[in-house]
Amino acid sequence: MSLWQWSDWNSQAYLTCSLLQPWAHGFFTRASWPQLPDRLTAALDPSASVQRVQQVHGNRVMTPTDVALASATDQETPVQADALVSDGLTQALWVCSADCNPVLIGDRRSGRVAAIHAGWRGTALKIVPQTVARMAAAGSQIEDLVVAIGPAIAGEVYQVSQAVAEEVGRTLVEGTDLETGDFITHLQNLGPQPILPDQEPGKARLDVRLINFWQLTHLGLGQQQIAIAPHCTFQEPDRFFSYRRSGEKQVQWSGIVSRHAGRVDSPGMAWLD
Repeated sequence: MSLWQWSDWNSQAYLTCSLLQPWAHGFFTRASWPQLPDRLTAALDPSASVQRVQQVHGNRVMTPTDVALASATDQETPVQADALVSDGLTQALWVCSADCNPVLIGDRRSGRVAAIHAGWRGTALKIVPQTVARMAAAGSQIEDLVVAIGPAIAGEVYQVSQAVAEEVGRTLVEGTDLETGDFITHLQNLGPQPILPDQEPGKARLDVRLINFWQLTHLGLGQQQIAIAPHCTFQEPDRFFSYRRSGEKQVQWSGIVSRHAGRVDSPGMAWLD
């Protein structure tokens, strides 16, 4: 049985993951453009408060309380961060993406959730581990977390410089003094491979989804706690915007709503389906 299902809201398709079944959530598509979370939250929970920030490809993690305090201090400047962790009930956390990884996390024991925007820059800065650390500081346990990595650009079509591939890949291997070429070859021996070879000299193919997957397993999450959407934003133009494909600044939104505490058992899980 697939971990991923299509749902419909106002004739607009959005993707859900059975790992996150207890939470209202969705990875929306270009069909919902140009609607914003203020509108899209109605598809998940009309009673939820809408929480979003200005994304900057960094690794800052905030809670809705943090955002409110920052906004009160400086009402002129949008609050900048790339991850939100809930600190109350019925909070709809949103991130947008157009090739970068939208990552949604749920804590099966507390009902706490997180929403993360993880492009290659944020992934190089370990935005996902930083978010898990923030959840752990609030009481979450690694064994209770489930993670869905939504539609993003696939590694086989994401060409980057070897320098970028190395910068991101070094988050997986610490303490090595291998030179760039040897280091990338080393990572290509991992399975599933986060870095693929490229015919052009000085280039590589980078799967940011798999870098985030391996970062999560290094934190202690089991592979069955993580799911990667089987959809590529670059290769599916009818469903998704892709900045790499078009160069246009159009995005799809992904959101999840926090819920009441209480043990939630998820269905059978796998890292990729």
